Amino acid sequence: MHRGAVLAVRLVEVMVVPAADAGLTMDEDTVRFAARLVGDSYMAQGSEAVRRRQKLARQLVEHRKLPAQGWDAQTLEWFLAETALLDSNNFVGNVGAGEREGRVACDLVRRRHFGLAHGIGRSGDVGAVQPKAAGSSLIYKLTVELVRDLVRRVLGMRHLRGVLVVPMATGMGLALVLQCLRHKRVKEDGATPRYVVWPRIDQATCLKCIQTAGFEPIVVPNKRDGDVVCTDLEAIERAIDEHGAENVLGVLSTTSCFAPRVPDDVEGIARICAARGVAHVINNAYGLQCSKCCHYVDEACRVGRVDAVVQSTDKNLMVPVGGCIITGPDASWIEVTLSKSYAGRASMSPILDVFLTLVSLGSDGYMALRKERISMLGPFQEMLEKLAAKHSERVLVTQKRNTISFALTLDSIVDVGDRSEASGRTLSEFGSMLFTRGVSGARVVAPGMTKTVAAIDFGHYGASFDEYPHAYVTVACAMGVRLEDLGVLNKRLDQTFTDFAKRRAKRAQAA
Repeated sequence: MHRGAVLAVRLVEVMVVPAADAGLTMDEDTVRFAARLVGDSYMAQGSEAVRRRQKLARQLVEHRKLPAQGWDAQTLEWFLAETALLDSNNFVGNVGAGEREGRVACDLVRRRHFGLAHGIGRSGDVGAVQPKAAGSSLIYKLTVELVRDLVRRVLGMRHLRGVLVVPMATGMGLALVLQCLRHKRVKEDGATPRYVVWPRIDQATCLKCIQTAGFEPIVVPNKRDGDVVCTDLEAIERAIDEHGAENVLGVLSTTSCFAPRVPDDVEGIARICAARGVAHVINNAYGLQCSKCCHYVDEACRVGRVDAVVQSTDKNLMVPVGGCIITGPDASWIEVTLSKSYAGRASMSPILDVFLTLVSLGSDGYMALRKERISMLGPFQEMLEKLAAKHSERVLVTQKRNTISFALTLDSIVDVGDRSEASGRTLSEFGSMLFTRGVSGARVVAPGMTKTVAAIDFGHYGASFDEYPHAYVTVACAMGVRLEDLGVLNKRLDQTFTDFAKRRAKRAQAA
């Protein structure tokens, strides 16, 4: 067991009484003296209650797996308060003689971070133990192991053996992976690849991470199958062959997308990458909450080549934005090579958010959230279909392959295929009305909308397809959505359609 883990085990073995606001440790002599003041029976009763908490902490550190049942907030605070005492900035009588000693000017900031001020890692390795911060290092190591347990045992993605949790959002995590893969490629065959093949997905982060990593994106158009926009595997093969496999780092595929786009055929792409000897990185941004996405990714690892899979912590674990989970079949490359490519020490804050959330939920709690989302799919689609029929619209048929994002046509607002600037302004107004009525996260996509991202022009931006015929609005049945949210969303969408029709009628009458 790691030195920090050993220290923590010894610590929880001697903890007797938790303090309300700080980690206070009582040894046996102190307990005996306290018993003289309040009585042996009461101290024995209190000590037994604390031992139950000690057992939870000991099991967590020893087995490094998600507890089935989550911990209560008081137990979490107690554990963090005690663990923070392992960091040098919280040592009694410690004198910091360096330029970075975990000093915090604002007490509110100190309390927000539970006194864990040193961060994680060392200048050459984000996963390395920080000598000044055994407590913070222990939290980080535990977080990685808990995420590993979640991904492999709880979610069934057994082929993802390597896990790295970093305090950067998904886009920068993808850029880190691409940069590290460049060095791997140079070391293996001396090639210096210029390109990353990218099946089009209209989310700016996916494109910008390629350029941030120093590569040129080769945008591969998708194909349309009914309402669905999906991967064109033949076009991916052509793109690699035309530019030469020696010049292509790999393919950046995506599982998390807005309807009518559906997840990439990551299994097919994995086979292509294995056959042509190029890397394959999967942007699985919010795929952990979706059993289909998890299955797609695990199968891709089984049948072909997958170098890394990047997931968002906020979208999958409902924590504040700022972290990502990087996984892959090759544990050594993920946890050693990639970990050492991170420049400098790293923030503890996003790591702590993940740790607290996983331990508070437990595996049963997380799976309950997943099951709740699945149970919402039927009512969610039924609500949208009734609303669509009422306003002469329809729900685009994409649900068999995209079970998170739904799209509702706006053909009653603008004519099918109308790409004029006027129709774009009309749709923008509809989107603004939704937002002012308290509907956030909905995306209105106009057929005539063009956008330049990273110096590349895209037609019908948002649909991931140049000639998509419909204008539409997307909404998501994501983790955390509850039945009561559904009723409110239905009411506000309905009211927006109604108010927009009245507004347009008044304008027509005035004209």
